[in-house]
Amino acid sequence: MDDAGNPRPPAGRLRHTLGGRRDTVQQSGRAAAVPPVAGDIRTLDDFGRWIDGYDTGIRYMDDAIGRILDVLAGQGLLDETIIIVTSDHGENQGELNIYGDHHTADQITSRVPMIIRWPGVTTPGSVDSRLHYQIDLLPTLAGMLKAPASDRWDGESYAANLATPDAAGRDFLVLSQMTWSCQRSVRWDNWILIRTYHAGFKDFPPIMLFDVQADPFEQRDLAGDRPEIVAIGLALLEQWHAEQMACSPSPADPMQTVLREGGPYHTRELLGSYTAHLRATGRGHHADRLQAEYGATNWK
Repeated sequence: MDDAGNPRPPAGRLRHTLGGRRDTVQQSGRAAAVPPVAGDIRTLDDFGRWIDGYDTGIRYMDDAIGRILDVLAGQGLLDETIIIVTSDHGENQGELNIYGDHHTADQITSRVPMIIRWPGVTTPGSVDSRLHYQIDLLPTLAGMLKAPASDRWDGESYAANLATPDAAGRDFLVLSQMTWSCQRSVRWDNWILIRTYHAGFKDFPPIMLFDVQADPFEQRDLAGDRPEIVAIGLALLEQWHAEQMACSPSPADPMQTVLREGGPYHTRELLGSYTAHLRATGRGHHADRLQAEYGATNWK
């Protein structure tokens, strides 16, 4: 599994590597035997080394959390302690051609782990598959702890889901990215529609559509094949945008502000150096396309 719970092939190879890593950690307590991460991914073997190294880091963290739980159990405190494990974002490992980073508003970057162990409330092994925002955690905790909630919070409590995982969730989520690309996406049912406003010099079409249940690695863009699903996704985005602008203290859409400022923060003023790198590495046709698309803007 990756850090968001998605299956990651090839499982047999990873199990072998991670099992060896666990033995090394338990015996030495040091990280000297971590498989080296490939600096450049040019072959399938390079990619295998990359994934092995990444998954080893996940296994190392899993073992460290296990040791904390063992200490709590040894002190007789485990069943008196609320434990929450989560993260700020996911990490693409080849999805949408992004490796080891989080450049997009897709399922992989936006789906985060959320593990809650609440003695007397949660059931071991139960899974809540409903849609929730990360901002929903705060009102959830406030409700469970009988603390007052602020009327300024945008989150919605999913406290009911802790005891009953199939309780209601949100009908859809809207996801945003404005640092490495400018994208807004809508996630509903088994679909994610990704709308790109500025690709951050990547090869993204304006609209992408993926069935994340049948295609968890986002390899088959169905936007051209399922126009009726695209229409639903765009309508949900428009509905969300209208609702947000109606209650916003500012008349400016943050996405449009970022675009006016020069596009994604981490790609601003880098077109010149990037196209020079492409030409120097034999990929001048990509440089030509980017210069034609972005013109004299974003140049350095």
